[in-house]
Amino acid sequence: MDTGARRSGRLLRDRIDRISRNDLTTLVSDRGPAPMNIAAVLVVEQGSSIERPEVQRALAAAAADVPRLHHRLQPVPLGCGRPYWVDDDVPIERHVAFGRVDDAHLLTEVAALACRRLPSDRPLWRATWLTGLDDGAAALVVVAHHVLADGLSGLTVLAALDGGARDRTGDRRLRHPAYARRALARDAWRARISDLDTLAGRVRLASAGARDLGVDRRIPRLCPRTSFNRPSGPLRRLTLVEAPLPEIVTAAHRAGATVNDVVLAAVSSAMGQALADRGERPRELVVSVPYSGRTPGDAGRLGNETGVVPFRIPLELDRKSRLRAVASLSRAQRGRPRAASAAPLGAGFRALARLGALQWFVDHQRLVNTFVTNVRGPTQPWRFCGHTVSRVVPVAVTPGNVGVTFDVLSYAGTLGITVVSDPDVVADPGSLASHLEGELAALTGL
Repeated sequence: MDTGARRSGRLLRDRIDRISRNDLTTLVSDRGPAPMNIAAVLVVEQGSSIERPEVQRALAAAAADVPRLHHRLQPVPLGCGRPYWVDDDVPIERHVAFGRVDDAHLLTEVAALACRRLPSDRPLWRATWLTGLDDGAAALVVVAHHVLADGLSGLTVLAALDGGARDRTGDRRLRHPAYARRALARDAWRARISDLDTLAGRVRLASAGARDLGVDRRIPRLCPRTSFNRPSGPLRRLTLVEAPLPEIVTAAHRAGATVNDVVLAAVSSAMGQALADRGERPRELVVSVPYSGRTPGDAGRLGNETGVVPFRIPLELDRKSRLRAVASLSRAQRGRPRAASAAPLGAGFRALARLGALQWFVDHQRLVNTFVTNVRGPTQPWRFCGHTVSRVVPVAVTPGNVGVTFDVLSYAGTLGITVVSDPDVVADPGSLASHLEGELAALTGL
């Protein structure tokens, strides 16, 4: 092949912006009654005074700094590799809706927005501006499909809404055109051949990930059966628990633990108490904890680069001993490759999807009891249209037979935990939230 042809092939390969293997796993996993969306609620002080055109201009400016928000996911013919992103500059008016809600019904409205599927014929996000909150506040609800971003990279989108923090380097977008089948197939085969160079390293990483998941055992250990683990439906309910972050940090350091260790100890104990209220007393619970494979330098890259590790947390211990046990599990994990489980888990999920058995598996899995995601947010409040963002509430919709999950975000000195539950599985999320508040208070007093 001559130099010009090689250069042409290289440019073609560089320009086809395909989703990653992790993103593909996310995409094929979205088969349940509730979509795999993530969302964030930004409560803006005196936001009701902001006019609609100003909201649209602010969102358009933020989207200009996040090129992925101008891309649509393009399916590919069989044998042409993974789907890829193409340019699709939908007018901002088609991404933004407006409404009105009071404080008592805000989280109910957010849950409904998060559980609504996004149109696949445009970039996979939307925003809703809700006025009518107490003291003239308003809320910006941003919903995106999980294939667009994981929790850490999702902060990039939210940070772009802060006009003062925006990186004003102009339009950094590259062209993302659509391609003919022949070009896609040629690029896919080049990628497969190139992957052979990294095969040994990926096998080692997959082996480490299998150990993280416990599937290297001859007989894998299953999680306890609980009434919280039933196939979930299309609806979710949100309950917010908040605690002062400095107190959590002090308590964690005093115990030789981390903030995430304190959260995991509190969540597992609260779930144990809520199950005891139902007459169930499991000896332990298995909590799935995500670990990001990102480095500080690529936190702004969107997509999914996260693996999970199941933490088997004992319940028949006092609070101090349980926290020590969780901290020990965390320390053991820090020395292992980050996000290693993504490879074997993704391969297994994609294989089940090809067989048409993925939905049955996630509705009947016995690997984990719940999911806890924890993202470290900014230490100083963001601003939107010149107004202070007083609170940020994270939401993630998880499919399968996990009836309650916990989304954690530290923001401007507050640790917020969103309890996301299926109303048909968890009839009284308020009781579970009360147990969680009590556990956090007790752990900070140790």
